[in-house]
Amino acid sequence: MDNIKQLWQFLKPYKWHFITAILMIITTCFCLSIAPNFEGNLTSLLMANATDIINGVDNAHVDFDAFFNIVKILMSIYILKTISQALTTITLTHSIQSSMHDLRNALLEKVRKLPVSYFDKHQYGDVLSYITNDVDTLSTALQQTLSELIRGSLMLILGIIMMLRINVTMTLLVLLIIPLGLIITRIDIHFSQAKFNAQQEKLAELNGTITEIYTGYKEIMLFNKQESAIAQFESINKELKDNAFMAQFLSSIISPCISLVTYIIIGSIGFMGCMNVMNGTMLVGELQAFVRYIWNVNDPISQVSQLSSQIQSAFAAMHRIVTLLNEEEECDNHESYNVSINQSIDFHDLSFSYEQTEVIHHLDLHVKSGQTVAIVGPTGSGKTTLISLLLRFYDSDSGAITIDGKDIKDIPRDDLRKMFGLVLQETWLFHGSIYDNIHYGRLDAPYEEVHKAAKEAYVDAFIHTLPQGYDTIINEDANNISQGEKQLLTIARAILKDPQILILDEATSSVDTRLEQMLQKAMNNVLRNRTSFVIAHRLSTIKNADLIAVIHNGQLIEQGTHEQKWILRTTLQCTI
Repeated sequence: MDNIKQLWQFLKPYKWHFITAILMIITTCFCLSIAPNFEGNLTSLLMANATDIINGVDNAHVDFDAFFNIVKILMSIYILKTISQALTTITLTHSIQSSMHDLRNALLEKVRKLPVSYFDKHQYGDVLSYITNDVDTLSTALQQTLSELIRGSLMLILGIIMMLRINVTMTLLVLLIIPLGLIITRIDIHFSQAKFNAQQEKLAELNGTITEIYTGYKEIMLFNKQESAIAQFESINKELKDNAFMAQFLSSIISPCISLVTYIIIGSIGFMGCMNVMNGTMLVGELQAFVRYIWNVNDPISQVSQLSSQIQSAFAAMHRIVTLLNEEEECDNHESYNVSINQSIDFHDLSFSYEQTEVIHHLDLHVKSGQTVAIVGPTGSGKTTLISLLLRFYDSDSGAITIDGKDIKDIPRDDLRKMFGLVLQETWLFHGSIYDNIHYGRLDAPYEEVHKAAKEAYVDAFIHTLPQGYDTIINEDANNISQGEKQLLTIARAILKDPQILILDEATSSVDTRLEQMLQKAMNNVLRNRTSFVIAHRLSTIKNADLIAVIHNGQLIEQGTHEQKWILRTTLQCTI
């Protein structure tokens, strides 16, 4: 019920479409409920006329006037039913698809607000599955089952009312279908729901595995791990198949069990009805209508059993969606703050842990405005973690980072990150033109500044060698240009942003010697009069830094300049 209440927040804006759909469903059910009564009257009329003719009653004949009057009423009922069904489909489809549109937007906005630590624990394919598979499962179930559930409930009530008008005793016998059907359904769902939950979880795991295999297929081929990757996929795929089979099998046996109960009761009703017709307490048309109404009771229960797999999948998907929507967000309760660095960035007794493992230990560092700081140390020493804390991808366990004396925890993340330009070792370029990828750094930048940024990154000459120049399309994997050229494009994007603080995380590690020389020239211009943090292993990247900070096991063990022999020795030891 909590999940349904939270989902209702997305359905509520379209409530009038839902109300219109429900009114049309009521109209359809009303037509379906009264139609058998007129059909029975038609049968009774023809039966009475035929009996009179056979018995030689004077002036006996088929009363065509009465016959066609009933036929006109039935035609009007069927036309009204058809119109109401069409309006139900239109209004219900609009409201559900609009709600799912809003839900997808809400999920994407939620993902944007999640802390980085969330993605440390969840595969990207799993997160993708929330927005695609789970929402699609919920949408399909609502589209196909919601109207059936409403229609079934109304048909059940109206059917019982109409049967009570014909024969109370026979109606009570028919009503045994309801408790027996509910008992069968409840027992079945008790076992099958767990399988549907497992099915959704395995589907998300499968998406995550596919994403992982696809993004790393070159490495898989390089290390000849194709068979193990296939085995991993087949293992998860088999678990998905087993859970899906059991879920579908358990849900599918509801309908045969309920049908068995229904046919037993119909046989009993047929016997009782014939006896009543023979002794004159019931007309043949009334028996015909009564048998039709039995299906008004059976159909809703049968529909629920047939749609139970979709309903249970929808509940499993809805539970996952609500779980994501309720995940704790990165909280920024501070007012907007115009951040700028005029004096220094200070790390005060900083400590931070991943899970229970402390990565940064009581670190102190003073960085003056405009300085270029090279952060060096062996792999796993905490260099990238230190930058992640500065960007507030994570918050420190103790201590503080201040910019001109202002604790960054008191600055909204969006305002803080506007100060930074970031170039990572793993380049990120999207499917689009080279111009658009550079322009992404500052979307309001004019055309000339994009070209200027490319020239400062020494990538403009390369772009002009391409047949389409800046309009050249980078494909989805960005593998139609070299790794070094991709790195230069990301640097050009960072230059275009013109940040107060520039962070280069192993930015030159994927650049060959020739490109590195061009890059070093560009960096000399870019780093001038700008506070910069450079994480690198290459000595050529480090030697021009104003300050070298050596980190080992999360502690700052040395700091100084390249000219100082002792810091040079320590730097070389930590970078070899």
